[in-house]
Amino acid sequence: MTALDTQTTPSPTASMKSPSLEVDLQTAKRMLGEPGTILIDVREADEHARERIAGSRLIPLSKVTSNEIAGLGAKRILFHCRGGRRSLDAATRCAGLVQHGVEIFSVAGGIEAWRAAGLGTELNASRPKLSVMQQTQLTIGAAVVAGTALGFFVNPWFLALPAYMGCGMIFAGATGTCGLATLLGLAPWNRATQGHAGSCTTGSCTTGSCATK
Repeated sequence: MTALDTQTTPSPTASMKSPSLEVDLQTAKRMLGEPGTILIDVREADEHARERIAGSRLIPLSKVTSNEIAGLGAKRILFHCRGGRRSLDAATRCAGLVQHGVEIFSVAGGIEAWRAAGLGTELNASRPKLSVMQQTQLTIGAAVVAGTALGFFVNPWFLALPAYMGCGMIFAGATGTCGLATLLGLAPWNRATQGHAGSCTTGSCTTGSCATK
């Protein structure tokens, strides 16, 4: 299971390892206007379907490899995610491509900072606000709390529920596969909708239209 960004700055450890890999928003915006630059979104598919930076390509962090990125044939790669943590991981993973003439950077602050700066995103308001992974975390948390409470107040057998959820988390961490996340991804509200998202300069849009404040 992939952990979501919980903050808009990278962890201290990651920053100490590769401080030069991050670029600010204005620098990223300038770079994107130059030939040979590609913007890669390393979030999950459902996050990208909900909101994205125009022109970005989706390659989830779990699929980012040096060979995959080198195959794009770009002179410069900018990674972005929700808040900057996953994109910095991706940039660190592909930093070796610099030796082959490919510049690698992570956009500091991710799409949240991009939106806050008024640089514009494409938003599909028909998609759920919570990502599949957030829905998974909420479901597991609720099941653990409910199972523990029922086991304490009603019947100890209900403690099997949080134990089962714990085993599921261990399996997901060991294999990178979460059955609950897969199941939730098939839910009607999480299925990708047809058509294009509205173009947005403020982050406040409905499908196919945009309200500018």
